[in-house]
Amino acid sequence: MRSYSPRRRRLVAGFTLIELMITVAIVGILASIAIPSYNEYILRGKLVEAQSPLSTGRVRFEQWFQDNRTYVDTATPHSACPANTSNFTFACSGITATTFTITATGIGGSSGFSMTINQLNAKATTSVPTGWTTPSPNNCWVTRKSGC
Repeated sequence: MRSYSPRRRRLVAGFTLIELMITVAIVGILASIAIPSYNEYILRGKLVEAQSPLSTGRVRFEQWFQDNRTYVDTATPHSACPANTSNFTFACSGITATTFTITATGIGGSSGFSMTINQLNAKATTSVPTGWTTPSPNNCWVTRKSGC
């Protein structure tokens, strides 16, 4: 049976400090790329929480109009106006016999975003947080940092 000296065992076992530092540096570089991308991905998923209710609210307004020949509803708030969510608040304004506008405003982690839709199905992104680009021409809702 072969025996190793204590000095030899110490050299064979474990990692050197240099190897450990290189591994930590590689993990740090990967994290610096992955974490911002992941955060943007999560935020893009939250945008759907505004866009879906905006579209649904528009359809409800149109259904109301088909039944009543006006967008005006005596209920306060308007029965077609979407309910607030955890990331967006909704407001219905400019409601007349022939017009309406629904606005979604971001709160919490979605603050800075504001999107609208009206009776003409004109979609607009009225504000975005720093680092995001407002679509130009503004005829859509923002879906990514570069716009639509």
